[in-house]
Amino acid sequence: MSSIRRATILKLASAAYEMDLDVMNGIVRQDENGRWYVGNHDLTAWLENHLGEEMVLVSGSLADEREVPTRTCRTCGRDYTDLECPYCRANRIRLRGHA
Repeated sequence: MSSIRRATILKLASAAYEMDLDVMNGIVRQDENGRWYVGNHDLTAWLENHLGEEMVLVSGSLADEREVPTRTCRTCGRDYTDLECPYCRANRIRLRGHA
């Protein structure tokens, strides 16, 4: 997997974790009783706890070999491969007085 794609997936997971959302990372497996796990997290129990809720699930394989597409920022016109334009993000943070 390209290091850019892996870093982008992990940054997305980090953003979800910072929002106090459930983040699971690990090998997907199924035990002899039919229960699904992601790493040591019991996915079956997690899904049962959220039964009836409207959810958004995002999965990203760290073994995915596809290239990360280069996008052009609509604000500054620079090309980037991150989740958002890093130049504009840095300026937003600076102008808002964070850091």
